[in-house]
Amino acid sequence: MIPSWLHVLAILSLAVSVGCAVWIAVDETGRPQHMWIMNVVWPATALFGGVLALAGYLAYGRGAAKGATTPEPAGHGAPSEASETPFAVKVGKGVTHCGSGCTLGDIFAEWLAFLVPGVAVAFGWHTIFADKMFAVWVLDYVVAFLIGIAFQYFTIAPMRGLLVKDGIVAAVKADALSLTAWQIGMYGFMAIAHFWIFGRLLGAELAVPTPEFWFMMQIAMLCGFVTAYPVNWWLIRRGIKEAM
Repeated sequence: MIPSWLHVLAILSLAVSVGCAVWIAVDETGRPQHMWIMNVVWPATALFGGVLALAGYLAYGRGAAKGATTPEPAGHGAPSEASETPFAVKVGKGVTHCGSGCTLGDIFAEWLAFLVPGVAVAFGWHTIFADKMFAVWVLDYVVAFLIGIAFQYFTIAPMRGLLVKDGIVAAVKADALSLTAWQIGMYGFMAIAHFWIFGRLLGAELAVPTPEFWFMMQIAMLCGFVTAYPVNWWLIRRGIKEAM
């Protein structure tokens, strides 16, 4: 049985996070980001990061708004402030860039599989996987990968002045490892939540249409951030991924 305190905590966490996401989105209407895709990344990050994401936006997001920074000379897509941002923060922004795609992809995939169970069947439920969760994870990864590549393309292509084909190739190189590392952390925690915390300790189902599921997903996304951070550090150091 799910304790009442956990139910209340889940609702509170989701409400605060959605509130932070809405606040950032509204603020961005008057302070659009220099790199337009970040107008999506910051609110999406707040959906799981909540107050932490809001603090990050206030410290390092507002300063990247158009008019708040001086652009680099022609041929560079990042504002000059990027050179003044600590490298550890650049890495963190790169992780959230990847993670926001994962977040939106997972939200879409989870609800799609819940509303249309046949989708989970198509991805291996009953044939390859006895537990629906694993089939949905495959769907999660595919959708998150597609969105993540799109996010990377609209970052890398303008910054490097690449054509469509070259931009897609560069986006795949930049995001494949990062996204996979993120999903490993996310899947790892969700497996613990599904089988141990709810299955064994609470004797309850962790179902999609419940606040508890999405609260666990918030924690899982933070775990994904942790596992993707060192990978992004390496990718940016090697010049495979652009510093944000």
